[in-house]
Order: sequence, then C-alpha cells, then structure tokens
Amino acid sequence: MTGDHQPAAEAGPTDPSRLLCEPYLLDPGPESGYVVWHTEDPGNGHFVLVGPGVTGMTDWQAVDAATDDAATGPGWRRFTAQTRQLSRTREDAESRVAGRAWTGPVGRPVYRQLAEITGLAAGRTPYRVVSIDDQGRPTVTTAYSIAPAVSGDRPVRLLLTSDHQLKAMTAANLAKVAETVGVHLDGVLMAGDMVNVADRASDWFDCADAPAFFAAMTGRAATTIAGRTWRGAELLQHTPLYPAIGNHEVMGRWSETASLDSQFNDPQPADWDVTTYEELFPRPRSEAGGPRWWSRTIGDVHLITLFVTGIWRPHVTTGAGTFAEGPAVLADPEHWGYGRFIFEPVHRGSAQYRWLERELASEAARSARFRVVMFHHSSHGLGDNSTPAFTDPVQVVERDPDTGTVSSVRYAYPLAEDHVLRDLEPLLSANGVHLVHTGHTHLWNRFRNPAGVNWLETSNVGNSYGAYDVTSGLSRPLPEGPDLVRQGDPGGLRPVVPTIAPLTDPTGAPLPYVASNDVTVFTVLDSAAGVVRSYRFDTREPDSSVLLFDEFPLA
Repeated sequence: MTGDHQPAAEAGPTDPSRLLCEPYLLDPGPESGYVVWHTEDPGNGHFVLVGPGVTGMTDWQAVDAATDDAATGPGWRRFTAQTRQLSRTREDAESRVAGRAWTGPVGRPVYRQLAEITGLAAGRTPYRVVSIDDQGRPTVTTAYSIAPAVSGDRPVRLLLTSDHQLKAMTAANLAKVAETVGVHLDGVLMAGDMVNVADRASDWFDCADAPAFFAAMTGRAATTIAGRTWRGAELLQHTPLYPAIGNHEVMGRWSETASLDSQFNDPQPADWDVTTYEELFPRPRSEAGGPRWWSRTIGDVHLITLFVTGIWRPHVTTGAGTFAEGPAVLADPEHWGYGRFIFEPVHRGSAQYRWLERELASEAARSARFRVVMFHHSSHGLGDNSTPAFTDPVQVVERDPDTGTVSSVRYAYPLAEDHVLRDLEPLLSANGVHLVHTGHTHLWNRFRNPAGVNWLETSNVGNSYGAYDVTSGLSRPLPEGPDLVRQGDPGGLRPVVPTIAPLTDPTGAPLPYVASNDVTVFTVLDSAAGVVRSYRFDTREPDSSVLLFDEFPLA
C-alpha cells in the first residue's frame, strides 16, 4: 500500500463511518493503556500510531506508517490491534439503523480491535487509529490523546454518570460536560445501564433515531431538541471508561426466534448472560471477578466496582411480574420470571462480598485519600426502582386442593434482608468509604448516613420516572405490605437538599432531587478540591448556561 495510492476521492482514508465507533480508552496502567474500536468486518490490519509525530502526519502518511514494516520516523510508534469477533451481537425487527432492516433476530458481525499501548510517558500523548477493511480501504482517525494512570498521590477529575439507555437528552448532557469541564478527564465512572438491550449492536453503535452509547460518548450522535442538534462529546477518545454492570447489560435466555427485547426480559435465576458486556469491556478486571467486579487506583481515588443489580419486572402484568406470576404464565413454570431476583450474589459470605472485604482492607484502599464504591442498584433513593428491597424473592406457591394445579405464585421482599442495606452498607461504613455512586432510578438525589458515607445517584441524564417523597406528594404505586415503602428512602435516610441552587416546587420550596424530562444532570468528582459538584442544564433553553446546583465535601 505504500507509495502507489489511489486518489483520495476514490479510496482515501476519509470515511469514519467504516468504523462502527471512534476509539475508546480502557484501563490505563502506570505506563500503559488500551485503545479499543469496532468494525463490521475483520479487516486487513488495524493499528494505533502513538507519539507527538502523529499530529503532523497526513492521512496517507499515517497509512504508510501503519502498514509499511520498513516505515520509521521521529516521534511515533506503531502498535498492532488484536481482532476478535463479538459472539452474541444481533439485530431484529425493532432495530433502527439507517438504510438497513432485519426480520431477526439475525446475527450482526461486530469485530473488536484492541491494542495495548505500552511505554507511555506521564501526561498526554497523541494517537491515531488506522484501520484497513476487507477491501483494502484505509480509515484514519483524527489525533486523540492517551495518558497512563495518574500516580497514586495526584488529584483527579472524574465524571459520574449512568443510565444513558439511548435517552434523548444524553447527547446534550455529554456536550455540556465537554463545554463545562472539557474532554480531558481522568475517568468516566459509568454506574450501569449504558444501553437498552445489550446484545443489540445498534444500541451500542448506530441507532438511527436515538443516541447510541458510543455515538454519544464519542461525539457521533445527532439528536435534535428544541431546535438544537446535539452530538455528544469526544470523551472516550481521551478519557478512560470505568464501567459497572446494570440490569440492561444482562441478557436473558437465548432464542433463535424471539425478539431481542423479549430475550432481554426473559432471564431466569440460572440462565442469564453478560457476554456482550464482557467482550466490549474486557478491562478493568480482577482475578476473582473478571470484568464483573474489580478495583483500580485513579490518582488519589481508590475505586471499587461491584456487580449489584437484578432483573427489573413490572409490578402488575399478565406475565412474569415483581410480586406475582400473572395468569398468562401461571400454569407453566418454564415461563415464570421468579420475581426481581438478583443476578450476582453480594450478600454476606458470597464470593463478591468476601472479595470486597479483602479489597477494603488492602493497602491500596487504605492509603488512598478517597475511597469510592460504584454499583448500579440504589437501595438509598427516592425513585420507583429503589423498591422493593434488594433481596432474594421469597416465593409462595398456592395450589388448588382438589386438582393440585397452581392457583397463585407470589413474591415477598423483606426489607430487613436488603443485601445492600443489611450487608454492604455496614461494611462500607466501617471501612471509611467516602462515596457510593449508583444509578438505576433515573434521577438525582443524595444522602449521607450516620457514618459519613455519601450516597449519590446522578442518573437523570435523559428522562425520569419520578421521585417519591413528601415534597413531591407522590407515592410509589405498590401493593400494600409492611416491607413496601411508598414514600421516601427505603433505607431510612433523609435526602439532602442541593447546597447551591436546588430546583423548587410551585410554592418555591427547595426540592431534594432532580426528577425531570427536560432538565439533565451530570456530576464531577474533583479530588484536588475534595468535593463532588453536580450541574444541571435545561434542554428547553438550548442557549442557556449550565448551572452548578450542588457541591459537597467528600471528607
């Protein structure tokens, strides 16, 4: 490919759509990091060029540097990516990709390109990705930047977010992140629910009428709100992603014929899957938990990420529900949902809990200035999804005394047995955790327990299902029962009113939450100042400024 190029108009490296997504960064080490991107064919070679010399290269010079083994030059090094096909990505009739349609479910090939970059010096180093497709056509990205892990005693800035789920305001939210704090952060802490259906490839890459996860996080989205088109921001090309598993990253039972939505909603306690998540985000990982639970030190912050979520089910339904199996499935246990069961045990004595005990007692955790724990399910919260209790459902099966047929299947969730409140919270409190970052209920609210642990959910990036608090006057639509909390925090804490500019109710009283389908929220942990700052933006007024509405100290 060297020297004898075709004209750029015919085959020039100018079409970024040949890549399913722009590159994203994972798991920086003391002198290393990972660059990842995805294509729809295995290609004929995929490379990362790293060094200050790449910024002055033309696209064709970058192609030559990547593909010519004899090529040398000052100020750059070449790294070859390893190619792996994702094993479960599919599309179906509900998928929305421009110019394409499926009757589905149909397998959609997606190939992961992953390069480990080594020998990184402190600070930011430019890099460019060069990808050669099956037809020999090169694609060259613009120059981005990569940095090794921040050393253990240095301050960092971390974006806290979750529950993007292709929601309309997500692209505007991320654009305002870039406008407010820039794209050169030290980490994006994503507390789960990145997409709606984990095995649907277009949810991650190229949904035509909603911001796919990587599109919004890399500035490729195009969502119009109030006359303004928002593209998200080039965050993940410069800032490493630290993800946690939410319930939407978990698939249910595999089917060759059922829709992907149906498969997502059809897990059973012994039959569920997170393969696509693990293949998209193979790192960070731990020896005990792989990519499901792990820890990393990011500057002066020690982050511990857990797999704490369960299947979401509707309260009332003709099929599998939260509190009962509906009449449509009652006679067939094969189609029971088994309530809102927990995917990965986290109760006292479980493998994940024992690992967490050891991790909190480790030198890395104890010596860090700040300790942050991230997981998806929020047992402290004002949202609908904070109930029922995060515990193993107690099943009660009743049968007709004459025929023996099942007449009802009900599920109870004892509040005293909530695994987060009963088991995790005391452990976190006893070990001086400063912040618990959660998601799941699509709002902003925070709490502080008597031990001084801050609990923050900052998941209202695109929509809300309401806050259930005395200030809202709303009560959760729950059946009667002593363990079902209709208003307020099921964990018994009082929500903290934002310290700077809270939203207010019609009487002017400050609200301790943001639950809006127009106002979007993001949060930044600034360890240099030792504070967590939350910002809001009203998408109905696209020319308005971002407003800092809450700030609290971590210590």
